[in-house]
Formats: sequence, structure tokens, C-alpha cells
Amino acid sequence: MEAKLLLIPWMAAVIYSSIPLFWFAIHPFAERWRRMNRSPYRVLLPLWMLLIADLGWCTWPWHSQRLYSTLWAWIPALVFFFFGFRVYLRISSEFGAHKLSGEAELRPGEHPQQLITTGLHTRLRHPIYFAHLCNLAGWALGSGLMIDYVLLALNVVVTFPVMIYMEERELEARFGEAYRQYKNRVPLIPWFRRNGPGHKGSTHEQTAER
Repeated sequence: MEAKLLLIPWMAAVIYSSIPLFWFAIHPFAERWRRMNRSPYRVLLPLWMLLIADLGWCTWPWHSQRLYSTLWAWIPALVFFFFGFRVYLRISSEFGAHKLSGEAELRPGEHPQQLITTGLHTRLRHPIYFAHLCNLAGWALGSGLMIDYVLLALNVVVTFPVMIYMEERELEARFGEAYRQYKNRVPLIPWFRRNGPGHKGSTHEQTAER
């Protein structure tokens, strides 16, 4: 029974780790996806499923190897889940489903190209990705699975930073000075805020940012 329960944190880590890989298929080719007459998600969603399957296949040999096993570990894990799901709830009302899924970005003729920068977006530029990492950390901490920790480390150090870098380059190319001002005003990590001329803690201006 315990072995079957471990499939849950393993699969959660696989799904969260697939998100940057999915976006790597979007942002470098954003203009091409926008030129499609039909929804690009007819191609992108099957591709995402394939990425999840491939990542699951690659990590399967280590899916049940644990660094430790204790129920007490789920107590601090709940703290990460709390922050992660709290962000999801805030973003779902501030962001909207079309922006959350990226459809607004890839179908600009059908959806407004702007993002509300009040609320959480005045504190950090990528609250959704912050929530993803919080939940991934929760699963790793609670389960003690070695592969969850490995995937968490790779996401924190490599894939999420690369994904954010590519996304911000694409946003800056689309929105120019408006996005650069937003980037200067709002930190990537809330505890490391830029100090300089024109810095403000909050804004009611709307710009384009995920």
C-alpha cells in the first residue's frame, strides 16, 4: 500500500518538472504558434503529454527510493503546500484561465494582451512558477523520495531559471519599454528587491507579464 502511495509524489514531481520543458516548446517559437489558424494547443497538449510520459519513463527506476521515511516530514511539507495553493487561489481570480494556460499569449487576436499587475504581481514577477516550486518542494519534503529532490534541484537551478529567462526575453521583445519598466519595478524574488531610481512597491498599471 505504501509503495502505491509513493506513486503520487513521484507523479506530482514529474508533472511539475514537465512544465519548463513544455514552455521550451512555446517561447522560442511563439511567433510561429501565433501564426497558426487553428489553436496551437492541438499540437502542444499532446506534446506535453508525451513529455510527461518520457520524464516518467526516465525517472521510473528510482520512483520508490527514499532518503528517509517519516510522517513528521509532512508537517513542514504542508507549509509549502499552503503557500503554493494560496498563490493558485489568488492567481485564479487575478489572472484568468486564458492567461494562466498561456492561450492569451498564443492567440493574441482573441484575447487582450495584458496582465493585471496588482495583487501578487506587485511582489514578484512569476507568482505561478513560485507556486509550482512550492508544491514540488512540498512533495519532495513530505515523501522523502530521492527522485523528487533531484527533480526539485534541477528545476530550481536549471529549468525554471532558463524558462523564466526565455519568457522574459520574449515579453520584452513584444512589449518593449513597458515591460522593462515593470521588470525594474517588480523583483523576480520578493526578498531581493531592486533599489534604484523609479522603484516602487506597487502599481495599478497593467502590462504584459505571466
